[in-house]
Amino acid sequence: MERLIELYKKWAGKVPHEVTRLQGAGSNRQYFRLLADDCSTVIGVIGTSRDENHAFISLCNHFGARKLPVPKVLAVSDDEICYLQTDLGTTSLFDAIAGGREAGGRYTLSEKQLLVKTIRELPNVQIRGARGLDFNNCYPQPEFDTNSVLFDLNYFKYCFLKPTDLDFHELKLEANFHLFAKDLTAEKCDSFMYRDFQARNVMLDGEGNPWFIDFQGGRRGPYYYDLASFLWQASAKYPNKLRRELVYEYYNSLKNYTEVPSSRHFVERLSLFVLFRTMQVLGAYGFRGYYEQKKHFIDSIPPAIQNLRELLKLNCFPYPYMMDMLRRLTELPQFARIEQAAVNRADGYKVTDNNVYKSHPQDGPATFSKYDGNGPLVVRVYSFSYRKGIPEDQSGNGGGYVFDCRSTHNPGRYEPYKKLTGLDEPVIRFLEDDGEILTFLDSVYKLADAHVRRYIQRGFTSLMFCFGCTGGQHRSVYSAQHLAEHINRKFGVRVEITHREQGLHFELEAKN
Repeated sequence: MERLIELYKKWAGKVPHEVTRLQGAGSNRQYFRLLADDCSTVIGVIGTSRDENHAFISLCNHFGARKLPVPKVLAVSDDEICYLQTDLGTTSLFDAIAGGREAGGRYTLSEKQLLVKTIRELPNVQIRGARGLDFNNCYPQPEFDTNSVLFDLNYFKYCFLKPTDLDFHELKLEANFHLFAKDLTAEKCDSFMYRDFQARNVMLDGEGNPWFIDFQGGRRGPYYYDLASFLWQASAKYPNKLRRELVYEYYNSLKNYTEVPSSRHFVERLSLFVLFRTMQVLGAYGFRGYYEQKKHFIDSIPPAIQNLRELLKLNCFPYPYMMDMLRRLTELPQFARIEQAAVNRADGYKVTDNNVYKSHPQDGPATFSKYDGNGPLVVRVYSFSYRKGIPEDQSGNGGGYVFDCRSTHNPGRYEPYKKLTGLDEPVIRFLEDDGEILTFLDSVYKLADAHVRRYIQRGFTSLMFCFGCTGGQHRSVYSAQHLAEHINRKFGVRVEITHREQGLHFELEAKN
């Protein structure tokens, strides 16, 4: 600390008025906010590795010269153990999207826009940042290669896999590891691989623009790695639909900086890095959690295991023994429970066998509706005010449900929410923090899921859900919007949403 104060005094001409230690994450570096008499602040860093600090300082200076959104290094001690950098504020992307994360992956429009801004800026750092960069300054090595892959795979094996006591054949697994490492390094990319690109390492300015920090472990490497690292971060709980949208945004942004492969090739390569990154972070969670007993890392293990389960469903990885070992790993008793939130985030329900209900002699002759087998199903969801009556069914079949939301806490009773609707973030926060609407919708989802599933199986064409409240503005709008998105996400069918009292109509397309 004394050396950091001395560095600040040498740079500013006087000692800081106040020094506050900042909370650290997984590294051994210590961060401090140093306040001057005029209330201006800088960030002071004390590191344990001179080489690591040198890497950050060199990268920071290079990126700054390229006009990239990174902090500026203001002063460095002679031994490079301490340095000062500009203060990018207190709002990280991780904090800014905490509401969606805590709501199980239900991100608001403003939170999604922050994610889109960040993911579209990433290729700028990766591609433009690599131009003219001396990768020899990178730590601990200049390039992503086979050895670094095998190091991380063995990190997973020794720090996570072995402590589970799962039985496996080490030589067979090692053979698959080498094949996996060869495939991951098959394409040479002249880009900067951030390596620890996650929401905690992105700071937001007053306009919500992203600034990048903690890239000292970066090196030359494939850009797929950072995209996998960011979107499959275990604790973020990004829904699969949102992940696909952000991959699309990244892919189109990447075109502005370099020639890109076909979308199919891109997705196939990305899936390899998603698997690799998942195994790598499990190794880190094992070491930081099991060995160092850090709660954040222990809490991150269940969602990471769920990410692994979803990857295993793809059945597209040519490493038979490794994949069998990973399947057995996810089936261990300590990992057996699947969180319901993860189930709700899963991709749409797909019916592959239309003859679900096979006949039995004791059933007697079957009778059918004229709507059987016509398909595809279109679901229509309405919000409305009871004062103006229940919406009319235009399909002619008269089917569906009307749900009364008036038993739940009404934000319309409070002045700040009176001019807003259930689509606006403050109302969404109010309803979800209160929790009554979530309990209400849990029951609705169960009923709706069973009905939609049966209608798909029978080939019915129309189903209607209506949500009413006093003014048709807050609770009913929130409920209708969320049920519509839930049905479209889970079953992949076309959903039409009408918020009658607001004069709004949206369509969620079928997922073929």
